[in-house]
Amino acid sequence: MEAKATLRYIRISPRKVGILCDQIRGKSVKDATAILALIPKAASEPLSKLVNSAAANAENNHGMDPEKLYVAETYAAPGPIIKRFMPRAKGRAYGIKKRTSHVTVVVKER
Repeated sequence: MEAKATLRYIRISPRKVGILCDQIRGKSVKDATAILALIPKAASEPLSKLVNSAAANAENNHGMDPEKLYVAETYAAPGPIIKRFMPRAKGRAYGIKKRTSHVTVVVKER
C-alpha cells in the first residue's frame, strides 16, 4: 500500500529540487520534515509541504499508521521551460531558460 502527492509547475529547476529529494529518500516522514526544516534551500519549504501532504493522504485515504510511514520514492521531473530574453550590449539578446519541475513523493508503511 502506498500514498503519493504531486507538486506540479514549481518554479525551481529539477536539478536543485533533486538534491533535496536525495536527502530525504528512505527516511521516515518525521525525519524527512526535520531535515527539510534545517536545510536553507528554496525548495525545502514546498518539499516539506509535499511530504506532509503525502502523509495526510496515506492516513486519511488509505488508513495507514502515521508513525510507521517513510518516504519510499521521491523524484523531480522537468516541467515546461519558460523562455525569456535578456538584452545585451550592441543590440544583442541572450536567451534565458526559466526551468520548472514536477515533484512526486511516495510514502509507504514499514
